[in-house]
Amino acid sequence: MAEPTLKQRVWGWYFFDWATQPYHTVLLTFVFGPFFATVAATHFMATGLEEQAADARAQSLWSLCLTVTGLIVGFGGPVMGALADTAGRRMPWIVVFSALYVTGASALWVTMPDGSNLSFALIAFGIGFIGAEFALIFTNAQLPGLGTRAEIGRISGSGFAFGYLGGLVSLILVLALFVEQPSGKTLVGLSPLFGLDPDMREGTRFAGPFAAIWFVIFMVPYFLWVRETRSVRRPHSVSAALIHLAASVRALKDRPSLASYLGGSMLYRDALNGLYGFGGTYAALVLNWDVIRIGVFGIVSVIAAAAFSWLGGHLDRRHGPKPVITTAVLGLTIVSAVVASMTRESFFGIPLAEGSSLPDTVFLFCGVLIGGLGGVLQAASRSMMVRHTDAGSETSGFGLYGLAGRATSFLAPALIGLVTIATGDARLGVLPLILLFLSGLGLLRWTRPEGDRAEQWSDTSLPPSP
Repeated sequence: MAEPTLKQRVWGWYFFDWATQPYHTVLLTFVFGPFFATVAATHFMATGLEEQAADARAQSLWSLCLTVTGLIVGFGGPVMGALADTAGRRMPWIVVFSALYVTGASALWVTMPDGSNLSFALIAFGIGFIGAEFALIFTNAQLPGLGTRAEIGRISGSGFAFGYLGGLVSLILVLALFVEQPSGKTLVGLSPLFGLDPDMREGTRFAGPFAAIWFVIFMVPYFLWVRETRSVRRPHSVSAALIHLAASVRALKDRPSLASYLGGSMLYRDALNGLYGFGGTYAALVLNWDVIRIGVFGIVSVIAAAAFSWLGGHLDRRHGPKPVITTAVLGLTIVSAVVASMTRESFFGIPLAEGSSLPDTVFLFCGVLIGGLGGVLQAASRSMMVRHTDAGSETSGFGLYGLAGRATSFLAPALIGLVTIATGDARLGVLPLILLFLSGLGLLRWTRPEGDRAEQWSDTSLPPSP
């Protein structure tokens, strides 16, 4: 078989984002997450809790799942990256974590609409989510080998845009063909395919297996076109990996720009994940939207994410990633303040007429900004990390990046859960995100736009192949 061209390698790498995006778009944010929140809240109300207390309990349970999975990914990711670097292999790890993705997503099918197996549903979701996040560490580490330093921002942004497009297509298919409305019909008026039972919410539950099937199909281009550089294979050694990881952490004291960036991105990415993880549940619990309406909201949000990510990649190429990151974080801070200040009855404390559609309109606009600015922020952050990586240790570098993104990933869900419990209000649980965004932005003060070691690449030379 002929060696893939650079263009094929880039497109193969793009297909990873396309294949994995449904876990975030369909499952985490717009279909399964809100479905789980609604089922859990209904279950808790059946035990005698008032609606607001049941909503808060459901959101707290969801936050617990995201907290635990975040801890596992945060502290396991750097070790995995170091193992891959010391052994000289990435693909075997990507295969293993792809299997976790498929297993977890498929198992969501058995989530019962009566809330009788909430714990199993959370465990299954967590397994798939861990697989997706661990695999991302290894594929992110391949980015430096796909272009020159000047091109990395554009490639990263285009990858996210292509991924969001995949999320959009998958979300439309799920809503049009499977997810049932209260009438028992899908968004386009069809009965759920394959004879799925609307009364048992089988169309909505099929979102899990759908994401698994989608992943298996669209990872084919990735495995065909993205190849590892042939190197001497070394046995996997946990001790060598930990020594390698410890050396990487100790080296941060001599790399203030990288340390600043990892610290700042740790906080603002945690806040962004909080918005992603709780946006759909907020719509379900605070605004009482059904899954179909949340899905339509998701379509608009994902379209914005794809368009903004593509645009952000080009702005990154022209101005560098740091100003793009700063603008996106400020925008998302404002969005968080708006979301936390809105109820069905008031907006920033100003009473609304009964039945006012303003909260729906405002939240739809907020969804556009969350999706759009979130896509820009993720792409530019990945580009900034490339400027701080060392040749030959890309996986360890992105393992640290994964650690920065997940070491405090329990913080946003935990703070949301604590504030929700303390106030008994799911809406006010969003408030800690404002502090996380602003704290992250403050730490970026010491981050150099071109990294600690800008001299390691020229603008015209290709970095090492993945």
